[in-house]
Amino acid sequence: MLTIFAAAIALSVCQPVLAADDHALSAKQVRDIRTLVSDFMASEHAPGSTFAIGLSGKIVWTEGFGFADVENHVRATPDTIYRTASIGKSMTATVAMELAEQGKLDLDAPIQKYCPRFPENPWPITARELVSHTSGIRAPNETSELYNTRHYDHVSDALELFAADPLTMQPGADFQYTTWGYVTLGCVLEGAMGEEYRALMKRMIFDPAAMTSTRDDDPRAIIPNRARGYILEAGVLKNSGWTDMSAKMAAGGWVTTASDLVRFMNAWMDGKFVSPKTQTLMLTPYVLPRHGGTVDGFGMGWFLDDYHGMRAGLHGGGTPQVSGIVFFVPEKHTAIAGIFNLQNIDGRKRIKLAEAIADAVLGQIKK
Repeated sequence: MLTIFAAAIALSVCQPVLAADDHALSAKQVRDIRTLVSDFMASEHAPGSTFAIGLSGKIVWTEGFGFADVENHVRATPDTIYRTASIGKSMTATVAMELAEQGKLDLDAPIQKYCPRFPENPWPITARELVSHTSGIRAPNETSELYNTRHYDHVSDALELFAADPLTMQPGADFQYTTWGYVTLGCVLEGAMGEEYRALMKRMIFDPAAMTSTRDDDPRAIIPNRARGYILEAGVLKNSGWTDMSAKMAAGGWVTTASDLVRFMNAWMDGKFVSPKTQTLMLTPYVLPRHGGTVDGFGMGWFLDDYHGMRAGLHGGGTPQVSGIVFFVPEKHTAIAGIFNLQNIDGRKRIKLAEAIADAVLGQIKK
């Protein structure tokens, strides 16, 4: 079955969307990128994916591969909509840093100033520690909380799942990646602005970046072009388990297209959200205040990569139904986004694929 399925992927590449300007990719570059994506999908047995590339603030290429819905033989296209998963964390972090620049959010105040629903702990937690994953708030478990089935109408309502639990460490002592920390950050942003989180994100991120295909991941809503999600179990492709992402809204509870993710990175690099000074801070290894050490590979809302001596920002997204990656090189004003409708694709492999695509775009070969 997998051999037949891989062949079907190779034959079902959607007609690409190419830019008709000086920043367009060459035919050879497009062929090379298609080969990279198709080979990766075959090796991972991924049913479908959509990729997009931005150069100098414009989308220059986007294309769907394989199937958005295997059972109904619906091909993936540039308009296919997938879950963002944790890629959404970078959007939430960007809003936090934007509000801090505007003087509307004190990154170093106890979070109860903005989110009184979060109980006090032996040590205070700040928004800076939420953004940098140094808060000590625990991560979700891999059973009931991964496959949450309860719908939450408000971001702060999901705090009932974890807020009363003990911290795993003193805030600021170390880096501990945590989805629940970013859910708490959503509550903080709502309190700072007195505005519902979804409306806040639309006003501050989606509308300025023209992300017209991005919205909350409501499993009950009818969302055109939404992909089905899959998992491989013992080599057999199956539908992913059902989960309601409303519990993790501020940590990535959105659906989007690859093109919209590129629009977000383009707008970020263009300075539509934060100043160059704050951009540098977000792309600089975070300094741990407890002992002065730095976090290798994470700044404020972005993971960091040394790409041919240039600083690159990136973030992965992995949850039931999807595995995704966004990758951008500010010095070259280049952005790459790709989403697969298969969960559990190794994050390091996704990063290597993004780097390889960047090589094809920028004419560089990684040793």
